[in-house]
Formats: sequence, structure tokens, C-alpha cells
Amino acid sequence: MVASETIAAIATPPGFGGVGIVRCSGPGVPALIDGIVGRPLQPRLATFATFHGEQGPIDHGLALYFRAPGSFTGEDVLELQAHGGPVVLDLLLARCLALGARPARPGEFSERAFHHGKLDLAQAEAVADLIASRSVAAARAAQASLTGEFSRRVQALGARLMTLRVQLEAGLDFADEDIAPAHAGEQWQTLQALREALAALQQDAAHGERLQQGLTVLIAGPPNAGKSSLLNRLAGSESAIVTPIAGTTRDVLREQLLLDGLPLEVLDTAGLRESSDPIEQEGMRRARAAASRADVILWVTEAGAPVPPDPALAASAATLLVLHNKIDLTAPAAPPGETLPLRCSMRTGEGIEALRQRLRRLAGVEGSPERGVFSARRRHLHALTAAQQALARLTPAEFIHTPELAAEQLRLAQRELGTITGEVTTEDLLGEIFASFCIGK
Repeated sequence: MVASETIAAIATPPGFGGVGIVRCSGPGVPALIDGIVGRPLQPRLATFATFHGEQGPIDHGLALYFRAPGSFTGEDVLELQAHGGPVVLDLLLARCLALGARPARPGEFSERAFHHGKLDLAQAEAVADLIASRSVAAARAAQASLTGEFSRRVQALGARLMTLRVQLEAGLDFADEDIAPAHAGEQWQTLQALREALAALQQDAAHGERLQQGLTVLIAGPPNAGKSSLLNRLAGSESAIVTPIAGTTRDVLREQLLLDGLPLEVLDTAGLRESSDPIEQEGMRRARAAASRADVILWVTEAGAPVPPDPALAASAATLLVLHNKIDLTAPAAPPGETLPLRCSMRTGEGIEALRQRLRRLAGVEGSPERGVFSARRRHLHALTAAQQALARLTPAEFIHTPELAAEQLRLAQRELGTITGEVTTEDLLGEIFASFCIGK
């Protein structure tokens, strides 16, 4: 980031509206105020003004000036609130560029806020998550991350790791003094407590990631069990062809849905059975391959003659839900060892609402309010997993005989936690993160 540059962008969505905003940030803001408003602005006070162009007035509206460092970005910021027409906003933006600003890149305002210490990286990402929220639960979780809930938990873990590192490395600095086994035992107990706290944070982060990103649901099962009918039921439309002919679905059908505000990507797959048809075999291969990216696998089978889940799908990391269909034809007791199976009828719709509730609970839309209090992203989960793996490599013997190895694993774990808040980062990572933001934010 070149701190000497001033950036400008339209900060409201494209289209027509009552109000549109052009936002500017950087050292050239005073010159923009002089060239557009024509008079000084009192910081943090909305001022009604005429917005001047090179060839005359562009519009009338409100001008707000935020003096550095008391702004979102930590720099001088100017916001021009004009009438929300595309032509007016384009003229205002062009005027800003003519006065020395350059077009802002996606997410550059938030990136500057990060560089100036206004937000850490997890909070900056929560800005984009809040904008993109598609449910009340996701918006609340993003707001919690924006106010620092996630960051505080990560930083608290990092501080505890640092304390343990200091103890171990102090022993290295004074190698002539043996660490008592009792003292090493206390350190091991501290590590165990850290592992438990990290596991709890992982669980909550995974919950928050599901709230924001939604669920990928794979519908699988034997032919003619009602898989495509289930997709149509969830979608509320005839998205998939339904016939009594086995093998109608050959490829993976994808449908993007909203379930009470919860985003779902539902994948309908070919029926799994023994077949010599090469096209059907390819469809089954694709169905099994799709399981690797699913959060939930719905195994649909007929209630009268349930077929056990495909071994490849049952072995996946996804949550497996068995759904007994066609209960309008027969309603047998649950198979031995299977508790509370989902039972429904695609023809009558019975049991569909129970399935919807189960999916909502899995994503955290329903359930305990203590879970999923912050939003998280896939990269956060990877960092937490890597930190957990570093701690898992440690053994009690290392605390007594090779504390230098233990200290190194603690350092690696702490470094992974640092990537979440941006204490440890790279320009490539920052570019990837902020490129996903909208322009003007």
C-alpha cells in the first residue's frame, strides 16, 4: 500500500436510490474538499453543501470529513452523500479522480484500516461477512467478530502459549539447572488445558463458518429412492427430472437455496448401485467424489426396504443423515442400532419440516445461543487445525528431556494463531483476502 496515494470509490450499490455515497481516503482529502465543496468542513459534522465540478455544480448533498486518525481507515476521509443516481455518482467520482485521487481497489478502505491498526485481520474480514450475511444469525455472528469476539479468544490463547513458551525457554537459558519433574508435570497440565481451549475454539469457529458460508448438502442413495424429489421439495420447484425409470439422474445437479435465510448448496446425485452402464458408472463416480466437499450427506432410502449407506460416503468426514422415504406406503420400525431416523414422504410432504429443522440445527440457525457467537472463514479453520496439530505432536517426555523441541512446537502453534488476526501475514494473503471485498469498502 502506498500511503501517499488518495483513493476514491462509490460506496453504495449500483443502480438508483435516494442517496448514494462517494468515499475518499488519504492525504489528498483536504484538496478534494477545497475543489468539490469549496469551503472548510468541521470534522465529524454533516454539512449541507454544493458539490462543484469543473464545469459547474454537480449536485447538492451532505459532506462529512473525518480527520486522521479518527476515521475508519485511520487517514483523512471524505464522504459525499449525493442523490443516488448512477450519472451523479459517476460525475462525483470523476471529479475526485481529476483532483488527484485514484480508483480504490476492492477492499482497499478496509485494508488501510488494517494497516493503520483500526482493525485486525479477522475484524476486517468480518466487515465483508456482515455485508454478505444472508440470515439474522449470520449477521449477528459477523457483528460479534467485527467487535473483536473472535480476535479476543485467539489472542488469549496466544498469550497463554507465550507464557508456556517463556517457561520452557527460560529452562534452556539456564540449562545447568534441571527442571523438576513436578514442574514439568505442571507445564504438561497447562498444555492439556490449552489443547482443550483450542478444540473449543475450533468447534465454535466451524460453527461460525457454517453460519456464514452455509451448508453443502449431498443427496445420495439407491435409484428411485426419491433423491430428485427431495431436491425439488427443498427448492420449491421442479429443479430435477423425476421419473420411475432408474438411472434418470446421471450427473451431479447443483441448486443454490435459502432455507430460512440459511444458504444451502444442494447436490443431487446419481443412484448408487451395481451397473455395467459406463455412463451410469461415471455418474456414480462423480457422486462419491462430491462427498469430499459436502458438509452433510443425506442418504435417501425407501422405508420399506432400507439400503445401508454406501461405504465410501459413510467413511467421509461429512455428517451422515439417513432419510427413510415413502413412509406413506409403509412405516416400519427403525432398523436395529439406528436411533431417531428421519422419516418422510416426498409425495405428501410429511417429515420435510423435521428435515429442515435438522439442517438448521446443524448450521447453527437453531440451537444453543452460546454456540456460533462469531463468524469465521475457512482459512481460520485451517490455521486452528494447524495449531492443534502442532500441540498434538508434543509428548510429556519432551517437556523433561527436550524442552527445545516443545518450545518450537509451541512457537509454530502461536504463529498459526497469529495468521488469523494478521500478526503474522504476507502480502499475497492480504491481496487474496481483500480482493474478495466490494469496491468502496
